[in-house]
Amino acid sequence: MGMIDRIASLAGFERRADTSPLDPSWQALAPMTGYYSGLSARAAENLSTVLACTGAIATALAYVPARVYAQAGADRVEKVGHPLGKLIRYGFNPAMTWCDGIEHLVADTLLTGNGLLEIERNGNGQCSALYYHPWGMVTVQELASGRLAYDVSNGKGVSRRLLEGEVIHLRDRTNDGKIGISRLSRSADTVTSVDLANRHASQFLANGANPSGVLESASQLSPEQTKNLREQFDERFSGARNAGRALILGGGLSWKPAQISPEDAELLETRRFGVEEIARLFQVPPPIIGDYTHNTFTNSETAGRWFATFCLAPWARKIEAEFSRSLFPMGSPYELELDLSGFLRGDPETRWNAHKIALETNVLDADEVRQVEGWNPRKQVPA
Repeated sequence: MGMIDRIASLAGFERRADTSPLDPSWQALAPMTGYYSGLSARAAENLSTVLACTGAIATALAYVPARVYAQAGADRVEKVGHPLGKLIRYGFNPAMTWCDGIEHLVADTLLTGNGLLEIERNGNGQCSALYYHPWGMVTVQELASGRLAYDVSNGKGVSRRLLEGEVIHLRDRTNDGKIGISRLSRSADTVTSVDLANRHASQFLANGANPSGVLESASQLSPEQTKNLREQFDERFSGARNAGRALILGGGLSWKPAQISPEDAELLETRRFGVEEIARLFQVPPPIIGDYTHNTFTNSETAGRWFATFCLAPWARKIEAEFSRSLFPMGSPYELELDLSGFLRGDPETRWNAHKIALETNVLDADEVRQVEGWNPRKQVPA
């Protein structure tokens, strides 16, 4: 019996055959996978590693500066007054800031494989507001033309249809080029294995953090005596609040503990490995989510660079491309950029060393460095 099967049997879970019907919660993620039922995308956030990875990526991308640029010949000029630039500055809509909107969009995409924003346009056809819709409230249909239609529910039994040109649809990797598949769904066995280990650990602690044992009697007990004994024993000696209480037995009874421990079951090691497994799914270095098992000062800095380069940069590019495709017409000179150099705000030494190199190599002048820092150009003193 494999390790996961042993934990499942100890925790009281039954392993389903591959041919069993899929649980509806997995259907919401994607029409595929899963040996164990009962773990939806939102329920998966009960796993601290899933919540930490989702939060780290979504919050980081919401935190970095966003700018709208226009290509003007060989130059690229920031367009603060562009309609999208105004949404970046003043918010998606009156009830949601840019940071909150991006965080919701990215988190939904990480958990379900898809994130949706409704585009509101003014009389000139320009984007005037963006509205976030939870993917769990969206039903997608493919029209005869091959385009997608999104039926958005308000949670009160009323839905309305949005077409492709009316939404921004951010996707994780797809199987059909249309609907994203969540990483939780693609690696369902990995996620449910971690969930089982955590549930077993919770039950283990709830039972006094000690393995179960057996009460032995020198004489035959009647069914009624057995029932009463079980109830009395559970009430007085089971659970963490009763841990360490002295056990007094009479009537020829003796206690024989089961020969199993967390180390024997490799429970602690399994849970530790589960953190690394889920972090690997989201491409987040473990130190970023608080796992310092193999951490040193040096590889902490490396983890930050790795996180920005291999995790955040691809997601930033997906967001930029999807916003440009949905909001800017073909051939438009405008583009959205998420400036990942904003991470250097929390590292002034690295930031100013970079400025120093830029000044010494004539890549930037002093006023341009001041502009990067958000300062006005230095006033010229008359000679």
